Amino acid sequence: MSEEKLVWPGSALLGPVPPVLVSCGEGETANLITVAWAGTICTQPPRVSISVRPTRHSYGLIKESGEFVINLPTTALAKAVDWCGVKSGRDVDKFAAMGLHAAPASKVGCPLLAESPVSLECKVFQCLELGSHDLFLADVVAVDVDEALLDSAGKLHLERAGLLAYAHGDYYALGKQLGKFGWSVRKKKPAPKKPGARPQSSSSPRRPRK
Repeated sequence: MSEEKLVWPGSALLGPVPPVLVSCGEGETANLITVAWAGTICTQPPRVSISVRPTRHSYGLIKESGEFVINLPTTALAKAVDWCGVKSGRDVDKFAAMGLHAAPASKVGCPLLAESPVSLECKVFQCLELGSHDLFLADVVAVDVDEALLDSAGKLHLERAGLLAYAHGDYYALGKQLGKFGWSVRKKKPAPKKPGARPQSSSSPRRPRK
């Protein structure tokens, strides 16, 4: 990397981000929209946001119902993620066109994406008009998780899902794990003692008698 940086005009150049598939609408109006600008805004209560252009077909569906589902896509869904981002639900049934399946949600009227390993059911509590996009702020009222991502103790292993990432127009598979939250300050565990090894004394060794 060079030591000098170019100064560009302000831009929303943030990446990588999750290119989520948002399902909205009900019944025959059910639709999928690809959203790259989604994020967590609060943990207690659990709240998220998505940014959607008012000109998009899904915008009206979300605005009317006040509900949507964030479906996390896998690398196997990469083509569907891109396709659903450039096609309009006004013209085509995206579920049928991509061979995807809608499944009933537990807390909202719009469907889940059955092929997604994790789905966040959301209810909008505020919509902010910001410019090119409006920001929907929503409470996460339920999370639907594929049992294959859980171990025998019920712990979630999201790394098993093979999730997709997006950066500046390109899609990527997540790479190797570099660490876990807090690993940079976590104390190292002492190395296990070898079987039969004698504990070392802090005093100097005795000299053999003559």
